[in-house]
Amino acid sequence: MEGISNSKEERRKEGVSPLGRPADARYVKAGLGELPMHLMFLFARRFIAGETLDEALPRVKWMKERGLFTTVDLLGESVYETSRATKASQEYVELVERLASSGLDVNTSLKLTMLGLYISRGVCNENVMRVIDAVRRHNGFLRVDMEGSDCTDATLELVRLWHSSYKGVGTVIQAMLKRSPADVEVLLKEGIGIRLCKGAYKEPPSIAFKDKRDVDAAYVRLAERLLTSGIYHAIATHDERIIRHVIDFANSRGIGKDAFEFQMLYGIRRELQFRLVREGWRVRVYIPYGREWLKYTLRRLRERKENLFFVLKHLFTR
Repeated sequence: MEGISNSKEERRKEGVSPLGRPADARYVKAGLGELPMHLMFLFARRFIAGETLDEALPRVKWMKERGLFTTVDLLGESVYETSRATKASQEYVELVERLASSGLDVNTSLKLTMLGLYISRGVCNENVMRVIDAVRRHNGFLRVDMEGSDCTDATLELVRLWHSSYKGVGTVIQAMLKRSPADVEVLLKEGIGIRLCKGAYKEPPSIAFKDKRDVDAAYVRLAERLLTSGIYHAIATHDERIIRHVIDFANSRGIGKDAFEFQMLYGIRRELQFRLVREGWRVRVYIPYGREWLKYTLRRLRERKENLFFVLKHLFTR
């Protein structure tokens, strides 16, 4: 099976270094004009748990000790070399084994373009199966992240394939995409757990809602559908208004606090995470680490300008 070739050359020409930084570039456009790379790394520290697994694991443990669940992600995407994709799968196996041996949640998230989707589906399948086998050994869970719309069909097809052999595989649905209600129904028929998010990739208006009000309305409709499906799902948002709507909806329908979970990103709205835990709700924090931090950080800053001003305000505080 062939990989996804759309815009492959354009992506390759972006010139991303092995560290995820633009090659030969000292400055990055990040919402307030161009910022020096060293300053960008200070921003990144708010959103990533370190550049290595050894740096990340103590932060994962810290979350667990405070009643939070975790899912750990090794940063990376848009890989075109088979050797790099294979290496990424081996690093994921190490991550899974280290989580298990440390007594932490064996719950991880990955991006298929890091594991070889742009090379071929065969390469991707082989690499992801290596990770699934490790997750299965520890009765853990693997979440396949959703990327740009050029990957949606392939991601859903592969997730359905993997879930048929191991039920501890789930994926992500982006409320901003107009196709998402139909995709949700397909996944629900097969009992696949979904992380519902709003979506952080730039997409054309022909396939995605652009107005925030439309995205929020689509999100709420999908959240209600998931909550009444009888399947365990993840409601991933930092929007407190939507969170309160979900809580009110769950209470009104007699949906228990253990029937689903909220998910939030590392470094964002920690006080809200702890407040929900105190109220008895299940909260899982998405904890990314790795050297390829730039694209992930730019998405977080582009997603909500509040993130940028939050980091500026608290840049030198713990």
